Amino acid sequence: MGPLKGIRIIEMAGIGPAPFAAMLLADMGADVIRIDRKGQTQANVYDALKSSGFLNRGRRSLAVDLKEPLAVEAMLELVASADALVEGFRPGVMERLGLGPDTCCARNPRLVYGRITGWGQAGPLAHAAGHDINYIALSGVLHAIGTRDAPVPPLNLVGDFGGGAMLVAFGVLCALLEARSSGQGQVVDAAMTDGAALLMAMQYSFKSMGQWSNRRESNLLDGAAPFYGTYRCADDAWLAVGPIEPQFFDTLIDRLGLPQAEFTGRWDPQNWPGLRTRLGEHFRSRTRAQWCALLEGTDACVTPVLDMDEAPQHPHNRARGTFLFSEGVAQPAPAPRFSRTSPGIQRPAAKPGEHSEEILREWGIRTELIEALRSARAI
Repeated sequence: MGPLKGIRIIEMAGIGPAPFAAMLLADMGADVIRIDRKGQTQANVYDALKSSGFLNRGRRSLAVDLKEPLAVEAMLELVASADALVEGFRPGVMERLGLGPDTCCARNPRLVYGRITGWGQAGPLAHAAGHDINYIALSGVLHAIGTRDAPVPPLNLVGDFGGGAMLVAFGVLCALLEARSSGQGQVVDAAMTDGAALLMAMQYSFKSMGQWSNRRESNLLDGAAPFYGTYRCADDAWLAVGPIEPQFFDTLIDRLGLPQAEFTGRWDPQNWPGLRTRLGEHFRSRTRAQWCALLEGTDACVTPVLDMDEAPQHPHNRARGTFLFSEGVAQPAPAPRFSRTSPGIQRPAAKPGEHSEEILREWGIRTELIEALRSARAI
């Protein structure tokens, strides 16, 4: 079992970062229960994502009607025996449901209350709508990624998942550790704007030293350098080339059969466009497979750029079990690895309400309250 075995966590169902954070915690062995809205339909792709898909793996579902006071009381009884709660609503929504942090922490002073939003719980934009693209735009991230002509959204990886879900999961675990010594829980306010900015710590450091320009495709790691970028091959497939260190770049040039003297000025940004063109022309002379046969697995730091069908089939990913296969479908496996307490997917994504009574009984909810909930059709 995973390292979080024995930890009980309540997840308020949503989309994006909150379910991803709950997935991480469940993969690590925590008992995470997802609170779905009773009568939830799958009218569109966003509704479907709330109850299906890989992000919802590993936990059971309790579907309740939180408009019913009895359901709120049942939730507070669940809170009383939980270690943490994770929610991703706009500020004030949980308070209006009667399940805000003040109410929940009064019922359970040791509770860690994880809140993940785009803008944070406070600030001029706290109550505005937004998505990943907006949060990373405000953090300086989006401006730094893309071509000279335009910023390019890096999917929704930086705000939703890297700066949002992973940091709320990290914050919840930090607070759980602190609660062991203090006996007190606390609120974790994770904002995707904050997290996205934090992920840019190295770039902001470069900027402070005069080593980073606001002009895209003119910096060390944004595709400008000839030794850190992608190159098209003869078959229109792509290679990722990243030999930043001198010895690795020398290995690349030797294996390519090119004169080292042509690349002695590679650290001068003035030379980057010409050297990129020179390497680009050379890489266009063979297919991706031919280049991989020559370069992959060496210190030249070259790998194929794989699509989502190819990546699960790569020998390295197969050897490590980076992806799991079920009925011919690949999904990313739990990570990271542990030497003793192995994480794993505890169960597939649950249907809304699939485990309602099972959860209520297992978590110690009074029998008479369960009967009352059933009579009121609140579960």
